[in-house]
Amino acid sequence: MSLIRWSPFGDLDSYFDRVNNLNDLFDVKEREWKPAAAISETKKEYLVKADLPDVRKEDIHIALENGVLTVTGERKIEKESEDEKVHRMESFYGTFARSFSLPDNIDEGKIKAECKNGVLRIRIPKSTAEKKQAHKIEIN
Repeated sequence: MSLIRWSPFGDLDSYFDRVNNLNDLFDVKEREWKPAAAISETKKEYLVKADLPDVRKEDIHIALENGVLTVTGERKIEKESEDEKVHRMESFYGTFARSFSLPDNIDEGKIKAECKNGVLRIRIPKSTAEKKQAHKIEIN
């Protein structure tokens, strides 16, 4: 038989965790969330895909600065009608932001994005310019 160490406050912590989870189920306030993303690569390009269901393309902003691609936006909560009562809300609403560091071998001028069926696709072509060769720097 093994002994189990008793923690007098462990049960209390567990209780508060359960109460907070219940509050999250019934609290429909907007909060920051992070959409799932996938990044893949072919010989010609990088592809960033982000799951953005119920987000209008007008509410999505994409920026590239100092080699970092940033996707921001907002999923707005739908207004309840007076005859509708929400019992459970598992979707996140509010603003979101995702940032991705990009490699040096991209063609910044040819990046394209499309949003279709709740999926944002950002195609980042690779640069066709020759890679810069490493060179030795002499110390004086």
